[in-house]
Amino acid sequence: MSLRLTSWPFWGQIFRLQVGLFLYGFALALMLEAQIGLDPWSALHQALSSRSGLSFGRISQGIGLLLIVFSRLVLGVRPGLATICNMLTVGPWIDLMREVSWFPTAPTYALGIVQFVGGILVLGLATAVYIGARLGAGPRDGLVMGLSRKIDRSLRMTRNSVEITVLIVAALLGGSIGLGTVLFAGLIGPTMQVGLKIFSVSHDPSPDRSPA
Repeated sequence: MSLRLTSWPFWGQIFRLQVGLFLYGFALALMLEAQIGLDPWSALHQALSSRSGLSFGRISQGIGLLLIVFSRLVLGVRPGLATICNMLTVGPWIDLMREVSWFPTAPTYALGIVQFVGGILVLGLATAVYIGARLGAGPRDGLVMGLSRKIDRSLRMTRNSVEITVLIVAALLGGSIGLGTVLFAGLIGPTMQVGLKIFSVSHDPSPDRSPA
């Protein structure tokens, strides 16, 4: 069943998608500015950014493209509009928010912990919001959800396994590792799973319809 570009349901999905992606970028920026260490993917992006001279957002986009290709060819995850929008917009959203004067930067380590955990909670909800638009999942979430189905393991276990693998690579490349890294690896899987349950979102990240 196709969904026409002129239909209100389609634009409702687009609105939900954009809200979810904005919150996703906002959550990652919160964690970056908490300054207590980075989540594994951000640590990898930071390390590659430092080595290549490209911006954080550009590296995020490049990695996203590689994951889209891998997930489609190996895991059978069909990319959707959300997949492409995630790859194109989340990195720039992070770069933009970190540059504005009003964006919070934790002044103390204790407040950094609070800000980081808040970012994780927002990220889990944001993931469910944009995936619930049924226009596809982002490159990293699509990888995790597709792998979870492929190996028949829980989303929590699969997400944590992927994050730990990325963390090891990031550490070897000199990424910023700290308490935030540990918090993210332990909390993001359960938080994402709860978010998906709250919004009644399937573990299949493929889009169930396409605009015509």
